[in-house]
Amino acid sequence: MTQALAIAATEFRILRRNRWVLIATVLLAVFALSLTLAGASNSDAFGVDLLTLSVASMTTLAVYLIPLLALLMGFDAIAGDAERGALALLLTYPMSRGTLLFGKFLAHLAGLSIAITLGLGIAGVVCWAMGSVSVESLTSLARLIAGSILLGAFFLALSYGVSALSTSTAAAAGMAALLWLVLVVLYDLMLLGAVVWDDGGTFSRHVFPWLLAANPADALRLWSVTAAPGQALATGMTGVTHALPNGVALASLLIWPIAGFGLAWSVFARRIP
Repeated sequence: MTQALAIAATEFRILRRNRWVLIATVLLAVFALSLTLAGASNSDAFGVDLLTLSVASMTTLAVYLIPLLALLMGFDAIAGDAERGALALLLTYPMSRGTLLFGKFLAHLAGLSIAITLGLGIAGVVCWAMGSVSVESLTSLARLIAGSILLGAFFLALSYGVSALSTSTAAAAGMAALLWLVLVVLYDLMLLGAVVWDDGGTFSRHVFPWLLAANPADALRLWSVTAAPGQALATGMTGVTHALPNGVALASLLIWPIAGFGLAWSVFARRIP
């Protein structure tokens, strides 16, 4: 564990030097503030406080942006070290590849967690200053932040697998972009097409909710909107949330990072420096 923490400290210093934490924080904060201020005039129409409406909007932001940030942070974790000649040197040290990978994961997850907490949390501060928050909406914001960190953890682990499979950082970047496109964009489009084709049949009522929960990005959406009735109302996902047992979305968010890290570990273990 000491070796993993030493690797994590080094990797975190690299993140700070490259301004990744600052860039991710500013990017999330700008979008979160924009969505919050844009919804200021619509909260009364929905009958909810501003923070509830803001969290509903930020959930969509998190689903698309956080996987991309996580992939950008980690796509060169292995391939980049290999290109610079550092990987061969690191593997000569008396530590396992799993320890090396876990140290990198801790550093990147810490940086991403800071960015998510500060970037999304600023919306809560603004809404509090405007006097439009409640205990329920603050709970929703906390759930969104926690779920976003779990989602980021999965895509970080996925980026390590991509990096370990790639022979160059350019190839790793291309594979990471393709994975984001498939898992975050095309997956939902295919489900939407299937729902339209099914026209309210068995697929829409029984299969569709489970396929949503099976995707970590959509699991975040489901878990966030079940925090409060106002969330489901603001996002129009009341029917989907009622079709699934309690805890399914959270279980998906917890399982995928572990599975993703295990996959990355197994790929990295077979890589020849």
